[in-house]
Amino acid sequence: MVPGLLLGIAVMVGLTLLGDIREVGALLQSFDWRLFPLALLFTLFNYTLRFIKWQYYLNQVGVRGFAWKRSLQIFVAGFPLAVTPGKVGEVFKGIWLQQQTGLPVARGVSLIVAERVSDGLAVLMLSVLGVIAHPQYWPAFSIILGVLLVGIVISQIRPLALGILAFAGRLPVIGKAVPALREFYEGSFVLFRPQAALVGVGLGTVSWFGEGIGFYLILTGLGMPANLETFSNAVFILAFSTVVGAVSALPGGLGASEASIAGMLVLVGGAAPAIASAATVIIRLATLWFGVSLGLITWAFSTRLLNLQEEPLQPLNRTLEVK
Repeated sequence: MVPGLLLGIAVMVGLTLLGDIREVGALLQSFDWRLFPLALLFTLFNYTLRFIKWQYYLNQVGVRGFAWKRSLQIFVAGFPLAVTPGKVGEVFKGIWLQQQTGLPVARGVSLIVAERVSDGLAVLMLSVLGVIAHPQYWPAFSIILGVLLVGIVISQIRPLALGILAFAGRLPVIGKAVPALREFYEGSFVLFRPQAALVGVGLGTVSWFGEGIGFYLILTGLGMPANLETFSNAVFILAFSTVVGAVSALPGGLGASEASIAGMLVLVGGAAPAIASAATVIIRLATLWFGVSLGLITWAFSTRLLNLQEEPLQPLNRTLEVK
C-alpha cells in the first residue's frame, strides 16, 4: 500500500501544479466548504448501498447468520486495499471471510470480483447519455462493456466453464490451482445469474449516482453554474473516470482517474484548468481518500482482523450451495 499512498500524494501535488498552484490554492480557499460534508454524505450513501449489495452477495454464496457488524467491519476494512496495484490487496477480504465464516477464500474472491464487475456495469450505465453526447468516448465504452458482458455470459454457460476447468486440470502447473478455480467459478456462477446481476447493477447504479450528486455540489461550490448541464456532466465525468481508473489497474486508479476527471472537465464541461484541478482534488478527497481513512480507522480497532493477536477467529456455520 505504501507506493499507492506515495503516488496519491504525488498526484495531488501534480494536480495543483497543472492548474497553476496559486490559482488552485485561491480556489480551494474560496470554495464553499459547507458543501464538503454534503459530498461526504453522498459518498456514505454510496457505501451504504454497496454494503447492502455485499450482504446480498454473501447470502447468495451461502453465508447466513453472519453478524452485520462483523460483516461491515470487513467491508470497510477493505477500502484501503483499493490503493494496491490492480486492487489485488482486496484478496485479503476473501481471507478475512474465510477466517470468520469458513467460506473458501476462492469463493470469497469471486464475491469481490462480482462487486467490481457490477460496479463497472453500473458506472457504464451512468455514462450512456454522456457517451451518446460525446461520441469520442464510444470506442472505450464499447470495449469495456463488451469485455464485462462476455465474462458474465461465459460464466453462465456451465458446460463450457466446467470443460475449461477439466482441461486445465490436466495441465502440469495450472492443474494444481484447479480446485481453487472451481470454488471461484461456483461463486461466480451464482453471483452472475440474471437476478443477482440485476440486483447488483441496480444497487450499484443508484449508489454511484449518489457520488455524482456530490461531485455536482463540489462543482457549484467552485463557481460553475448550478444547472442541468453541470449536473449531467458531473455524473458522466465521475462515472466514466471511475471506469478509466479501474481499467488502468493503477493503485486506486491514481493518476488515471485524476487525469480523466480534470481532462474531461476541461474538454466536456468547459471548466478552466484551475477549476478542473481544484474540483479533482476535492472530489478525490471526498471519495477515495475518505474511504481509505474510514478503512484505516477500522484497522486501528480491528487487531484480530489484521491477525495481530494469536487467538484465531472462530468460523461461523455456513451453508454453501449452487442454486
